[in-house]
Amino acid sequence: MKNKFYRLLHWEYWPLLMFYIPNLPLALFYAMKAKSLVFYTRTNPGIKNSGIGSESKYKTLQIIPSKYTPKSILHKKDQNIETTLTELKITKITYPIIIKPDVGFRGLLVKKINTEIALRKYLEKYPITFIIQEFLTHKYECGIFYFRHPNEKKGTIKSITLKEFLSVRGDGISTLKELVHLNKRASLYFAILIEDVSINWNIILEKNTLKKLSSIGNHSKGTRFINGNHLINKNIENTLDLLSHQIKGWYYGRLDIKYNSIEELSNGNFKIIEINGIMAEPGNIYDARKNNYFKALKIIRTHWKQLYLIAEYNKKHSGVKLVKTAPFVKEMIALKRYSIGLKKLSKKNKLVH
Repeated sequence: MKNKFYRLLHWEYWPLLMFYIPNLPLALFYAMKAKSLVFYTRTNPGIKNSGIGSESKYKTLQIIPSKYTPKSILHKKDQNIETTLTELKITKITYPIIIKPDVGFRGLLVKKINTEIALRKYLEKYPITFIIQEFLTHKYECGIFYFRHPNEKKGTIKSITLKEFLSVRGDGISTLKELVHLNKRASLYFAILIEDVSINWNIILEKNTLKKLSSIGNHSKGTRFINGNHLINKNIENTLDLLSHQIKGWYYGRLDIKYNSIEELSNGNFKIIEINGIMAEPGNIYDARKNNYFKALKIIRTHWKQLYLIAEYNKKHSGVKLVKTAPFVKEMIALKRYSIGLKKLSKKNKLVH
């Protein structure tokens, strides 16, 4: 109850709809101007439905130059597990690995897996299509929100979001479990953390020793999003401009990136673990120390304006065809059912676990 009350008072934990319902009038305004309720599907023609959430993460990664992407394979829903294990060996993906639904939402069922036995159990427990990636050992992770108008050579980096993984610091006295409950942010995610059987909750950390509790850079996994816009410089702008011209049909969205230093990030020495389209958010809006709820809503609105302008350009000058409304609505209904199914499947297996 205490944690629920805390979440209620701190807007960064509010449901996603709280960031979109207040902005619906603007979305309808742009729809009227574009004379279509699904005008936004023209924004990123290189991604299915421009990246509204129904796209395959695996297929979307294929539009990025391979030097920027981690080794990845696709495990289809009905695929024999032995086939998947063979593909892992052929691709030279070793443990630990990262597994996540090929069509996924906000970190649901994303997991770091350390052994083949654990992978077998996970695939048996969750009979859905997964993307499996090598676990990258880069020190840092960030999200870069970028857009570029198709007729322009240079684009704009609107935000860099630094990600601070959920962790606690030892005091030489308390057990890890006690430290989590003493830490306000970590305690909010204890119900998720307790599922990780590899964690020894009774261990006592030496004083000032930092223990990272999650390797998944998602807000729903406890990762703190920090405004890193002060890091935007000419080098990184030039790097993103060059990269955007190599990603055919992607003009608007966010790249989730692993890197070792700001210098390497600026010079293009990084890995892209995910590319997001029109449903992407500038993650820095969740830095409650820099923004309030109403400023976050305003930032979303300014981004939607660019989304509209890019979609209109593609309509008038690039001949990008609009998806038909009725089939699109049916697909979105199916996507909603799928997301509900994922949540139910997750909860069911947590109870079993």
